[in-house]
Amino acid sequence: MAKHDPARILFTGRNAKSAEATLQRIKSGAPNAVATFVACDVASLSSVSSGANQILTECDRLDVFLANGGIIAKPAELSTDGYEIHFASNHMGHALLAKKLLPLLEKTADLPNSNVRIIYTTSLGWRNGTLDPWKLKTPMEAAILGRWIRYGNSKLDNMFYAREIARRHPKVLSSSLHPGARSSGQIKTRGFYEPVGVFPPEDDAVAKDDKFAKDLWEYTEKELEKWM
Repeated sequence: MAKHDPARILFTGRNAKSAEATLQRIKSGAPNAVATFVACDVASLSSVSSGANQILTECDRLDVFLANGGIIAKPAELSTDGYEIHFASNHMGHALLAKKLLPLLEKTADLPNSNVRIIYTTSLGWRNGTLDPWKLKTPMEAAILGRWIRYGNSKLDNMFYAREIARRHPKVLSSSLHPGARSSGQIKTRGFYEPVGVFPPEDDAVAKDDKFAKDLWEYTEKELEKWM
């Protein structure tokens, strides 16, 4: 990103030592880039709220929000806020960050020559995901492939949330992707992209979207009210 000469990059994380190493890599690869570390642990909603407030204080525009942090296939655990840890880290933290930053993203979208985007990094694990709202505040322990099921659930959540943002906030181009290796050309809002920049058939996604996406959005909105 730094090599594309942005006005500024803000990146979040929970480890200040790793952040310093990242800043040094940015400096060596793009000496003129302006980068800022924002302390933010996506598994903690209080930390996310503080990080979002810092961004809103420091920035008068925001062109791209990349929801890229998270965990994969961790043991059964609850977050500090009482959610299954993958759901907390991969979905709820990013959802709060997006919710708090959306007014600034939409304000930027109203500016001339803007091209505002929200991009969620998901994975092919979404295909095995489902949404069980009554289990989201449990560790979701399972004897067989439990950690991968929990991960897949959270990746499905990422794809749904990007699609719902696009549906409800049309000023912003919102999509999700499984990391690929090449530019995909024209991006379709509400799209999900697989390597290498391919927009796949959506039958499976649409079937799950119709069943779960609205429920996920409404559950998330209700849970995040106290953090706004």
